[in-house]
Parts: sequence; C-alpha cells; structure tokens
Amino acid sequence: MDDLAGFLRTRRSRVDPAAVGIPTDSRRRVEGLRREEVAHLSGVSVDYYVRLEQGRATQPSDQVLDALARVLALDETEREHLHRLACQRRRAKVPGGRVRPELLRVLDLVADGPALITNHRLDVLAANRLAGLLYGRPVPGLNTARHLFLEEAERGFYADWETCTLDVVGHLRLAAGKYPEDPRLASLVGELAMGSERFRRLWARADVRARTYGRKAYRHPLVGLLELHQENFALPNEAGMELVVLSAPPGSPAEDGLRLLASLDTTGPTGPTDTTGRTGETDTTGPANTVGTTNTTNTADTTDTADVPAHPTRSPR
Repeated sequence: MDDLAGFLRTRRSRVDPAAVGIPTDSRRRVEGLRREEVAHLSGVSVDYYVRLEQGRATQPSDQVLDALARVLALDETEREHLHRLACQRRRAKVPGGRVRPELLRVLDLVADGPALITNHRLDVLAANRLAGLLYGRPVPGLNTARHLFLEEAERGFYADWETCTLDVVGHLRLAAGKYPEDPRLASLVGELAMGSERFRRLWARADVRARTYGRKAYRHPLVGLLELHQENFALPNEAGMELVVLSAPPGSPAEDGLRLLASLDTTGPTGPTDTTGRTGETDTTGPANTVGTTNTTNTADTTDTADVPAHPTRSPR
C-alpha cells in the first residue's frame, strides 16, 4: 500500500484549497490540502484517512475511493490508477513476451510509416524497417525509457524531449501500479532513478499518463525535423503490448522526409524483425537492457524512442 499512500499524498498537495471552498491566509504553510481537510470533504474519519496515507489501511471500499477521487480532482486515468493501487488482489499477472507471427505480418503491412510493438516496460519487441531507419540502430530489445533518459547523446533526437519524459514516466507509473510484482520493471525504475536526476524528480511526483495518440516530433540527422502523429493500439489478448504507428499528414514535409528516409537503405530485407531475430514469436525473457544484434533495417523502437539506419550510420540514436 506504499504506492497508494504516496499517490494520495502527491494528489493532495496539488489541490488548491480555494477551489474546494477552503479559505486560506498567509499563515498557511501546507501545500495543497491538509489530511483532515481531505477526510472531511471525502466523508471519512481523519484517523482512517491518515492510516490510508501511512499504508496501514487495506482494501478501502469503492465508495471511499470514488469520494477521494472527487475531492482530489482525479482524471479518468488517475481514478483507475487509484482503484488499481487500492485493490491489490485484482492486480494483473506479469504478462509474457511472445509476439504472435500474425502481429509481425501486421507490422509488415505498415509500409509508409515507422511501426513497432512494445510491452508495458517500453521494451521494443518487434518493429518494421522504417522504424529501424528512423532510430538508426538495432531496435528490437531496445528499451525506450532507458534510451530517453540515460543516453545523453540522443536527447537532441527528440524535438519535444521534456514532453516525452513526462509521457514515459507517466506510462511506467501506470505499469508499476498494474504489475507491481514485475522484477524487471522494478529493476528498470531503479536504474533510471540512479542514472537520471530528471527521472527521479518526475517519479517522485507520482503522475500517471495513458497516452493513446498525439504529436511526436524527431530531429533526424539526415532528413531533418519529422513532425509525426503517433497512435498507440492496445493489442487484444496481448496483456501490456501495444502497436505503435507513426504517420505523416499527406503532402506534409514530414511525409517527404519519411520517403527520403525509406530511400536511404534499400539493400536489407523488408519484413519486420523481432527481438530474437526471427520472423516468428518474440521472446523477452532475457535482460531488458540488451539491444538485439539482428539486421537493423527491419527493426524499430517503442512508444517514444528510436534508432537510425544502417546506411548511412550515425552515433547511437
């Protein structure tokens, strides 16, 4: 329940007392609401709410959680996260890492834009050729959170680096709430916290985000700025996996840029590549840190991060 306690504390601190009818003056030193104020507005005892924030109360009712969500002004993503943190018995089993061959064929059908399959840890499980050209290095096995936060040389690759970091940390927070017993996810979070001061600050905020679509801009060293649209499709019956597709508006400079990017390498195979180097099932039971050594012309990265082509090459991106 420590995650629930931390989430409640951070949500409480951001609520403006005036917005819920509580007068304030210059003597008030508490950021946001006090514990007793949250308890009063939610209709629970102060003692019970204090025990919630201290991780000593278990299995709060749906009615209590809904009242807290209302007082703390949670959005839908945060509300679901709150219920998930509180209901430990309903937490999902850590999913496996097998990509069905049929999904690899779907990747192969995406010819005009980068496309990849990622898991809840933001490991890239499989990707098409254009995604590999965008990121410029072997993509299967790449973890995009690690790429974003720990590879300083790659920061310029993301035109909206700060926004990307918010999205990635929010995604990992959601994943940690859903799969709290995933040791590889816990190890990844620890590694990122050790290596990135920004990650530590954002993680401490306990913000959650469920990004399903939006603008994604990259600065490619060969074709320039690529302002793309990203769509994330949750894969049915494939827990934690998403198909991520990047596209450019018709007639836009980004569309021209993707065409130029596709023309940079025409010597490699055109099918998708998975983390095992086969056009079949993907196995992610090995270390999440390992970048695959398969042919890079068929591979791509995950929700936010990327590598570049085999011809010509550039510094790891």
